[in-house]
Amino acid sequence: MAGAVNTGKYTNLFAEVGYSADEIEKRLTQIVNEIFFDEKEKFYYTDGDMAYFMDTGNNDVRTEGMSYAMMMFVQLGMKEEFDRIWRWTMKYMYHYKGENRGYFAWSVAPNGEKNYQGPAPDGEEYFAMALFFASHRWGDGEGIFNYSECARNLLYDCVHKGENPDDGDPMWNPQNKLIKFVPNMKITDPSYHLPHFYELFALWAKEEDRAFWAEAANASRAFLKSALHPVTGLAPEYANYDGTPHVGIRHHHLFYSDSYRVAANLGLSYEWFAKDEWECEAADRIQKFFFETAKGEENFALEIDGTPTDLPILHPVGLLATNAAASLAAKGKYKEFAVKKFWETPLRTGDRRYYDNCLYLFAFLMLSGNYKVFMM
Repeated sequence: MAGAVNTGKYTNLFAEVGYSADEIEKRLTQIVNEIFFDEKEKFYYTDGDMAYFMDTGNNDVRTEGMSYAMMMFVQLGMKEEFDRIWRWTMKYMYHYKGENRGYFAWSVAPNGEKNYQGPAPDGEEYFAMALFFASHRWGDGEGIFNYSECARNLLYDCVHKGENPDDGDPMWNPQNKLIKFVPNMKITDPSYHLPHFYELFALWAKEEDRAFWAEAANASRAFLKSALHPVTGLAPEYANYDGTPHVGIRHHHLFYSDSYRVAANLGLSYEWFAKDEWECEAADRIQKFFFETAKGEENFALEIDGTPTDLPILHPVGLLATNAAASLAAKGKYKEFAVKKFWETPLRTGDRRYYDNCLYLFAFLMLSGNYKVFMM
């Protein structure tokens, strides 16, 4: 099987399991309206000619959510909303000078005050990818709306900071080419590893960095094979470079909130590139664990071997959504079951809805064939 990047054909698993085109379109419209515009349930808020995504569980604005919003809007063709988010991001989150110059503060209050100065690399990689897609879908403008130039400059800083000792640290380890959890720590987060993004960065980044991104794609695929448990397919939130869970930072050696994204990443990577059959095997292991082995234990944080802890999970809908998104790579008996179970699950409501519903919309886009690569 050739990936969608080469064929231009995207899998619509909802259609394959029996839902009509009209049902799928209506459901997507309902999801978009609830997340972005419903006065009670939305977490997208306008601010003059700008806008932000609110993390409703933590009452802040995060680069995670802002970069997710931009990816959602470019996939949905919503340029005005995309530009609103990008204006707010560049006004309140971007560092124009200092040690973090070129990066974004990962947490900012809704009034624009930075809660933390440091960045979180998952935001930067999503910003870059969304900007490239915006450039290819809508064309480049001037200043911060020269999307492709902003993306290339951002990726350049992610790779080259640290070459000057006074200019902070790079976001990728220059030796092993693995993304860091934060620039000044020598650990990683498995859910940050997006080899399908890096394959495209290798085409569109500054020419001198393209070989780096090709190596990073290979390095991340190899890393994930060491980080995901060989039986359950589960990954820790934080990991050492050898793939072992990083112990010592609270509960982050467990399969917990960040970890859920790995399943969806496997699905999207295989859908776009179909480059590694191991992604299918890993997706099958994850689905088998949750739909056959776990037997209710999915309501608690887990050791990566599947042993339950007494720590309740925060994002059950997000977990279900990402396990369904893994069906783009899965080939086992739970592939269709996961898709149908997701379809039957509504969006989350209440204070914790932000993270779950971000993962929900991404999963819906993936499974309906609407999470696409926009080529030059």
